[in-house]
Amino acid sequence: MQTKPFLSLADVKKIAAAAEAEAVANNWAVVIAIVDDGGHLLWLQRNDGANALASHIAPSKARVAALGRRESKVYEDIINGGRTAFLTAPSPYADGMLEGGVPIVVDGHVIGAVGVSGVKSTEDAQIAKAGIAAVV
Repeated sequence: MQTKPFLSLADVKKIAAAAEAEAVANNWAVVIAIVDDGGHLLWLQRNDGANALASHIAPSKARVAALGRRESKVYEDIINGGRTAFLTAPSPYADGMLEGGVPIVVDGHVIGAVGVSGVKSTEDAQIAKAGIAAVV
């Protein structure tokens, strides 16, 4: 039987705090979502000034990154590259195919993901990666 690491509540809080610190340092109003390896929501934080729609987009980005085991940007690039058939992927599992979802990888295992929404997609990804760096 194999074993793998998992996200504890303490890990999730560290990730959220580091992601929030990155957003605050840049004066970015965002929503931060953290999911487990099955895409189930563990944390949702809507910072002051973040738009309401971002509260739906951030968890979707995180879920896509966790289930796809890669950054959500990969899917956005595929679609933008002309493979529009990717838009028919089953919902709600593939709703967040936009940059800003980043998997959390420990010892080769995807144990969850962080999704951020509210600013430019590259900045969303920057915030997610800053959060993940707190535990990996």
